Formats: sequence, structure tokens, C-alpha cells
Amino acid sequence: MRISRFLILATALLAALHVYIGLRLLPALPLDAGGRTAAAVVLLLSCLLIPMAVASRMVARQSLADIMAWAGSLAMGVFSSLLVLTLLRDLILALCALLAPDAYARLRGISALAVPFAALFVSLVGFVNARLRAQVVKVDVPISGLPAALDGFTIAQISDIHVGPTIKRGYLQAIVGAVNALDADLIAVTGDLVDGSVEQLANETAPLAQLTARHGVYFVTGNHEYYSDAAAWTAEIRRLGLTVLQNEHVLVRHGKALLVVAGVNDYGARQFDPAWHSDPHAALAGAPAADLKLLLAHQPRSAVEAARAGFDLQLSGHTHGGQFWPWNLFVRLQQPFTAGLHRMDALWVYTSRGTGYWGPPKRFGAPSEITQLRLVAVD
Repeated sequence: MRISRFLILATALLAALHVYIGLRLLPALPLDAGGRTAAAVVLLLSCLLIPMAVASRMVARQSLADIMAWAGSLAMGVFSSLLVLTLLRDLILALCALLAPDAYARLRGISALAVPFAALFVSLVGFVNARLRAQVVKVDVPISGLPAALDGFTIAQISDIHVGPTIKRGYLQAIVGAVNALDADLIAVTGDLVDGSVEQLANETAPLAQLTARHGVYFVTGNHEYYSDAAAWTAEIRRLGLTVLQNEHVLVRHGKALLVVAGVNDYGARQFDPAWHSDPHAALAGAPAADLKLLLAHQPRSAVEAARAGFDLQLSGHTHGGQFWPWNLFVRLQQPFTAGLHRMDALWVYTSRGTGYWGPPKRFGAPSEITQLRLVAVD
């Protein structure tokens, strides 16, 4: 009953937002009655297509499910920009009515036409950005007192790939090839790898077995793994040869230096099962004195406890850098950092913008990344 009520409310809200866009734009468009009718039909199709992205998960035939997911996701991407730009237009028109009433009528028609064209442009550019293989972003992390043996040590990080309805094996294969070409000392996969079950996606995630680094490949869960049976996925990821870290650590010897490489379950894992809670202190328990203590944690907000536990560097993802404007403006309501390298007390935190995307195949103003982090000794 609760799920049905939620779906009814979500559908009603989606319809209401489409009606809002129609009422605000259609009367002002410089079109005849036929043109406005066609525009209204497009809005109706959008309202009908978007729920297909969710409904596709209940379709057994994979080819049909993929078509539904693509149709719904693309419509969702265009609609999100259309909604934001319509709201922005209304704000500008309100200010114009107060400050420049003579220009209001002229701006009303021009802006009504500009909004859908801008939404389509942003969605097209965002689609191309999302579907291109993520570029390599190189980041130097200055570590005070880092021994010479670790000066120049490299970590390749990938995060938030979201293999699922619109991201398949070929997309992941290109990422794996680019990561291996970096010849990193260590590879970190910081969660939200999948959107779907092992049964659905085992073939799509198979390229992960090809990842290779001198000191191994490490994985921690993100929140999306828990939507798709985290226990089954951690078993599958181990089968592929990755080391899964669940509130635990391993020791890595690099020359004369010693690293503690730790990982925690997702920050919100306790909501799914108390046994999967996230605990940076437990991840470091029993570790010897080391030259560097590295934590893999899907969400940046794990940094508060990671700093208290005594880690030197935390690698995270989850935020997608906002994925596309204006959602990047809201990330800080939940997370301490949106993207990039930041400091929290004595802890460095690097937040990846993600290597894939979630939902709409769209990235605008927040490009995806494969990150190459290099440890640099400083006085």
C-alpha cells in the first residue's frame, strides 16, 4: 500500500509539473493553434515516457526493458532542464514586470521559445558528455612527512559507473582499458558500480576482472549496491578478483614504506541491514603504525569519522559532481564536498565526479572522470 501510494503521488506530481510547464510556455509561444497542439502532445509524451525508466525494471525481456529505460531516461533528462529553465524564466519575467514593464511583453514571447531550445541544447551536449569515455584527471596529493618510497605513488580511482539499463559492457570495457593504461600502483573502485542484480548484469560487469595494478584492486560498496542485493554483489566482485573491504583493512608494502588500505561499507548501509553499518574506526582497528593510512568510502560525509580515526587520505564518490546544473548547487545540503581535493582537519578528501552517470544520460558542467592520484612529499 505504501509503495502504491508513493507511485500515485509521484505520478501526480510529474503530471502537475508538466501541466505547469505547458501553462507557462504554450500560450506565449509564437505558434499557431496547430503548433501549440503539437507542443502539448510532446509534453504529454514526456509525461508518459518518464515512468518507463522505472517500469523497465519489471520487464523480463531485456531488450524491451533496455528500450524502455533509454526512452524514459532521455525524456527525464530533457524534462529536468525544461522544468528548471521554465522556473528561471518565470523568475526573470517577475523581475522584469517590476523593473522594466515595457520590455515584459517582448521578453515573454522570446523567452518562451528560448526555453525549449535551451533545454534541448543542454540535453544534447549533456548526452554526448555522458556517453564519451571519462577523461583522466590527474591530481597531486601533498602529504607532509611522506617517506621517499611513497613519493610519486599512484592510485587510479573510478567511481559511480552505474552499470545497468543504459551502461553496458562496452562502456565499462573502455573504462577498464583506460585505467590499466595508467599503470597505477593501486586501483580503487569507490562504489555505485551497478544498478541491477547479479543475474542481470554479471556479463556486463565481467571486464572488471581485467583490472590490474601492482598492489591490487580494491572495492567498497555504494548505496546502489544495497538496492540490488549487496551480499550477492560483494560475492560476485570478489569472484572477479577485486578485494572487497567492509570496515576492514589490508597492509601494502611498497619498498620500505607501509600503507594501510582500508574501506568501509556505504555511509547509509545501516538502513538496509544493521550488520552492514559503516565504521572507519573499525576499519582501522588493529592496524600497525604506517606511513600512510588510506580510506575508501563511497560518501564524502564519512570524512568526519575518518578524520577522527586518524586517516591521512579518503577517496570518495557518490556526488557525481552534481552531474548537471543546477543539481550541483544542492549537493552541499547533504555532503561536505561536491568534487575535487579538500581538507578536513588533518585528512585529505578527494571526491570523484564519477566515471559513469545515473538516471538521465546527461552530464553538463560536471564531466565524468577517471582519477589518477599521485602522492607528493612536502615538508
